[in-house]
Amino acid sequence: MPDLAPYAATDAGSRGRRHAEPGPRYRGEYQRDRDRIIHSAAFRRLEYKTQVFVNHEGDLFRTRLTHSIEVAQIARSIARALRLNEDLTEAIALAHDLGHTPFGHAGQDALNACMKDFGGFEHNLQSLRVVDELEERYAAFRGLNLTFETREGILKHCSLPKARELGDVGERFLKREQPGLEAQLTNLADEIAYNSHDVDDGLRAELITLEQLDDIELFRALFEEVRGSYPDLPERRAIHEVVRRMINRQVIDLIETSQAALDAAQPADIEAVRRHEAPLIRFSEDMRRQNLELKRFLREHLYRHYRVHRMSAKAARVIRALFEAFFEDIRLLPDEARAHARRLGETLGEAGRARAVADYVAGMTDRYAIAEYERVYNPRELT
Repeated sequence: MPDLAPYAATDAGSRGRRHAEPGPRYRGEYQRDRDRIIHSAAFRRLEYKTQVFVNHEGDLFRTRLTHSIEVAQIARSIARALRLNEDLTEAIALAHDLGHTPFGHAGQDALNACMKDFGGFEHNLQSLRVVDELEERYAAFRGLNLTFETREGILKHCSLPKARELGDVGERFLKREQPGLEAQLTNLADEIAYNSHDVDDGLRAELITLEQLDDIELFRALFEEVRGSYPDLPERRAIHEVVRRMINRQVIDLIETSQAALDAAQPADIEAVRRHEAPLIRFSEDMRRQNLELKRFLREHLYRHYRVHRMSAKAARVIRALFEAFFEDIRLLPDEARAHARRLGETLGEAGRARAVADYVAGMTDRYAIAEYERVYNPRELT
C-alpha cells in the first residue's frame, strides 16, 4: 500500500463490519468492499439505469454504471494526490448510486411521493439499505457486510430522525461531525463528474448549445483555449477536449485547496478529521462560484428542457402506477418480491409492505420498469 497520510483511513483502524468476519487474505478490507460491490446484482443493474436520458434514447449517453466508474476514476486520482486511501475511495464511488431508482431523479421524486405516508424515499438511504439488507449473496448475513467507513461514505446526507434509526453510521449527523476524507472527496468527485459529463451529453442530445454555454465561465474560458490552440479541430473533438480540461481544472483546484486546508488544520488522525468544524476537502471560493454557475445553467437549460420533462413525466407515471398496483395487491409481485412484502408487512404493517414495494420498484432498470408496466396494465400482455 502506498504511504498514507496520518489522517487517511486504514484497514487496521477500521471500525469494522456489522457482522464479524475473519480478515481477508491477500487483499485489504476496503479492497474486499470494492470487490463485493462490483459482484453485486445492484451494481450490474446500474448499466440500465439512467442519469438524465432514458436508456433507450441512445447508446452513447451515460448511465449510472458509466457515471459510477467515472466518479471512481476521478476520486482515485484525488485520493492518490492527497495520500488518502484509494481502495476505500473507490469502494464508496462505486456504491454511491446503488439505491437509485429507474429514470433518474424523476423516478426518485415519484417514488418519494408514493412513500410520503411511509417514511419517504431517498436514494442515499436506499443505497445503504441495498448494501446492508437487500443484497442476498452470503450464507452468514444479509447484505454485503461492508466496513463502517464504506457505509459512512455511501450515506452522504441524512435527516436527524432517520439518523437515529441507523445506529453507528447515523451518529455523525447527530453529533454534527464530518465523515472521513475519502467520503468527503468522493462526494465532490461525484459533482465534478456529473456536471462535466451532463454538459457533454446535453450537447450530444442537442438540448443545449455552445452559444448558451458561452455565458458559463468555466466552459467559455476552456473552449476559447482549445479553439486558440486547435482552430481546425472538429466540433465533437473540441467538446471532448473542453470537458476533459473542465474535469482537470476542477480536480487540480480541489487537490490544491484541500491540501492547503489539511496543512493548516494538521489533523492528527481520522478522528480529528471527524471532529473538525467543516469539511477539509473543498474547492477554492472561485471554483465553487464557477461550479454553482454551471449547476444553475444545467438545471435551467438541460434538466428543465421540455424534452427531458416529457420523459420525466412519463417516468413518474410509470413509477406511480407500478407502486399503486403492487401496494394494493402484492399477489402481482414476483415470488421473491412478494415474500419480501409479506415479511415486512407482518412485522411493520402497511409501512412495511410499502417499503418492500419501494425496494422492488427502486431496484428496477429503466427497461424492466417499462416492461413491468406493460405486463401489469396492458391486457395484451398475459405474463
